[in-house]
Amino acid sequence: MPKVSFHVVTWNGIRYLPDLFASMEKQTWREMLVRMADNGSDDGTWDVLSSREGVTSIRNARNLGFAVGHNQLIRFALDKWVGEDLAHSYIVVANQDIVLDAGFIEQAVSALEGHPKAGSVQGKLLRAFIEHPEDEYLTETICADVIDSTGLRPTWSLRFVDRGAGELDEGQYDEGEEVFGATGALTVYRAQALVDVRFQDEFFDADFFMYKEDVDLAWRLRKAGWVCLYVPTALAYHHRGLFGKERMTWKERLQTRRFKRPFLALLSTRNQYLMLWKHMGGLLLLWSLPFLLFVETRQLVYTVLFERNLLRGLFAGWRLVPRMLKKRRAIKRAPGYSFREVTRFLK
Repeated sequence: MPKVSFHVVTWNGIRYLPDLFASMEKQTWREMLVRMADNGSDDGTWDVLSSREGVTSIRNARNLGFAVGHNQLIRFALDKWVGEDLAHSYIVVANQDIVLDAGFIEQAVSALEGHPKAGSVQGKLLRAFIEHPEDEYLTETICADVIDSTGLRPTWSLRFVDRGAGELDEGQYDEGEEVFGATGALTVYRAQALVDVRFQDEFFDADFFMYKEDVDLAWRLRKAGWVCLYVPTALAYHHRGLFGKERMTWKERLQTRRFKRPFLALLSTRNQYLMLWKHMGGLLLLWSLPFLLFVETRQLVYTVLFERNLLRGLFAGWRLVPRMLKKRRAIKRAPGYSFREVTRFLK
């Protein structure tokens, strides 16, 4: 029987845990281990995790980021699976603010079992939000019919967006298909695929801390010959509110950027550049250059005009370029892989 290890990295997420735990208890797939890593929460999250029966938890003294936390849990799971068939062992990577449909894990595992070349599964992820969070008696989680993600999609400028984000779910994504990759908010990975792209003790790139580490992993899996399946019957909800969409005007992007905390804006921009250093080849660069120059120049102008405090952090990110090049040389490439593996997902 396939083995499943369910992983969550938490950070001050106590308000989301009741919904997450309740949805996990309703899973039709009963045989799974639950492992969680807390990144130095100070809101009572650790007290909930450490007292939760059936949950194996570790605590980090400070916030080490999404990538490091999940790398810890993945290594722990693999250590426990020594000698097991990793081709039929699966790791669920989930955000703390996820609510699962009862059949999510069963549907995802079934799809992976039926497609040996699939290294990951992306479900249909819709949006959720908390209504009346200020009043514990009126607080209610609303699961909406607005799409959060149906997979990662590359753009002409080599940025990656959540396919369908912000659209009303009217059945337009009800057909299963291959997508470029899966969002880190909720993904089911085949353990063997993760081992196949492992770099030293990393699965997610720890230098990213958070943001774009899911895109980087998706790209490495694809280069190694693994595909990602979109399985619409694997349904879940993500507490991201009702805002944000896949296609935005420049004005809308500016407004969204303005509400993002400076540190997060820095990571998002820096990691985009680091990811391109790791993955972009000469042919892909030539193909995307006009779009890339336009978007990145626009981004730089905006940063100079409105976010000058981020420039120092962006320039400091250059010290990571040698590490990216070292990791680039270690990336496996399946025979026949080409830049078309990216461009064929453009629409």
